[in-house]
Amino acid sequence: MQRQSPSRLAPAPRKERRLFSRLLTSALVLALAALMLFFLWLVCSALEQREPPEPAPESAAASPTASDEADLALAQAQAQALARAADPEIPVVLEDVEGVTVDLIPLNEYSRPGVPLEEVRAIVIHYVGNPNTTAQQNRDYFASLAETGEESVSSHFVIGTDGTVIQCIPLDEKSYCTNHRNADTISIECCHPDAEGAFTEETRAALVSLVRYLAHGYGLDYDDVIRHYDVTGKICPKYYVEHEDAWTDLKDEIFQISEP
Repeated sequence: MQRQSPSRLAPAPRKERRLFSRLLTSALVLALAALMLFFLWLVCSALEQREPPEPAPESAAASPTASDEADLALAQAQAQALARAADPEIPVVLEDVEGVTVDLIPLNEYSRPGVPLEEVRAIVIHYVGNPNTTAQQNRDYFASLAETGEESVSSHFVIGTDGTVIQCIPLDEKSYCTNHRNADTISIECCHPDAEGAFTEETRAALVSLVRYLAHGYGLDYDDVIRHYDVTGKICPKYYVEHEDAWTDLKDEIFQISEP
C-alpha cells in the first residue's frame, strides 16, 4: 500500500486554522458591537434622566373642577394677603380701636376672596338699602353668600343704626362693594332706619370717627372720601346723593372744617 506524502496532508490543518481565525475575528467584532450598543444605551438613559419630561397633551390632562380652582385661588390670595406688609399707621384688623368689633367673614369666593388691595386711594361710603336692619344682620348676610352663592357683595365695615361698627374684612384685602374701585378703596356700609336713607346720629358719629381714623392713617384728604355714586352713578348712599348739602356737611365734620 502506497503512503501519502506529508505535502498532501498539510492543507487540511491550514484550512481549519483559517476557519478558526475567521470565527474568532467575527466573535470579537460582535463583542465590540455589543459593547458599543451597551455604551450608547447608557448615554441615552443618562440624557433622558436629565431632560424634563414632555408635558402631557391637553386632552389627556385632568381638568380641575370649578371647586378646585376656587380653593386654589383662595389659598393663593390668602397667602399673598398675609405676606403683604401692613401700613404702620393702620393695622389690618382694628382689634384695638375703640368702638370697632372685629367679626371677619370666612374666606370664600363670593364675599371675601382674600385678594390683596393694590393700595388705598379712597374711602367709599355706602348705605345698605335694607331699612331697619342691623350691622350684624348685614355682616351675616355677607358671610352666608359662601353657602348660597347668590351674589358677590361685601364691605370692610358695617355701621349699625345704634353706632355699632363691625369689621368684616381685613384692610389689606378687597371687598366686593365698589365695582372697579374695589382694588384701591376701603368700603363702609351704613345702616338706616327707613327708605329715605338718612343716617341716625349714632351711625353718623361712628362713621365720622372711623373715617377720620382711616383717612389720617392712610394720608387721605377731603377729596378721597367719596360715595358709591361718585364711582358708578348708583344712588348710594341715597340720602347723601339726593342731598348734596348733607354730604358736604358730613365730610366737613370728618375733616373738622367749620364755616368761617
